Amino acid sequence: MNVTFRQLRLFLSLADTGSVSKAAAAMHVTQPTASAQLKEVTEAVGLPLYEVISKRVHLTDAGRQLAQTARAMLAEWEAFEQHVGLVKGLSRGRLRVAAVSTAKYFIPRLVGSFCRLHPQIDVALEVLNRDGVVERLRDNRDDIYIMSMPPELDLEDAVFMENPLVVIAARGAKLGSRVTLAQLRDQRFILREPGSGTRMATDRHFARHRFKPDVRLQLGSNEAIKEAVAGGLGIGVVSRHALQGARGVRELPVEGFPISSRWHVVHPRAKHLSPIAAAFRAHLLAHGPPG
Repeated sequence: MNVTFRQLRLFLSLADTGSVSKAAAAMHVTQPTASAQLKEVTEAVGLPLYEVISKRVHLTDAGRQLAQTARAMLAEWEAFEQHVGLVKGLSRGRLRVAAVSTAKYFIPRLVGSFCRLHPQIDVALEVLNRDGVVERLRDNRDDIYIMSMPPELDLEDAVFMENPLVVIAARGAKLGSRVTLAQLRDQRFILREPGSGTRMATDRHFARHRFKPDVRLQLGSNEAIKEAVAGGLGIGVVSRHALQGARGVRELPVEGFPISSRWHVVHPRAKHLSPIAAAFRAHLLAHGPPG
């Protein structure tokens, strides 16, 4: 097979975006050029790699296998380039980080401090819900992954920061200075969507205390929960990190809270971290702020 690295990068962009035009834009080539290059890759492999259904690209089994192989090859090549750069005394390279949405309250600050130490490094930061981060982790799309509830995969896992989960109420809510769970049985709860790390930890805590909350709303972001709580729709459970700059809500002192949770930095155990990724992981472990 005669396939270039640039063609492999184009095919990976196609796999990630599900669109020839978006892949072309990401690679800074015209769509006809991208289509011609993808045709060459397909002809070199000798099997259909993708099909277009309802204007969206879907990879075949061979296409998925090629994407997985190409991702591993390019990651190894980038690690080699970084190693050569270090030997030459350079610090250029690219770091890819995927983080769950609640991490947006602190991860940009940690990425920023890392970039100040290594100003020539380019960082691509993806902030998604937990399912999105787990999908990227399974596909090995990034160097480092930040989440509070890692999946049961073969991972290299380190805790770098506490993530206390607290109950919040509207500032004007008439609730006591110290509240038990039993006193919240008549309250309507506004919680994160099922599958999020916050929701999983909250559900486990309630189950452990045999408490069944009256769930009024399930929302996909901390901002939406804070707005709903501030509007008097109920009480919520969020990470204490999400309360930075929050208006109209207050932390409610509830017995058994905050729920103990932690932030993890993970990557597949079989993955060989590039020098830059290893340096960023060490940066997190050294500079993660207290809970």
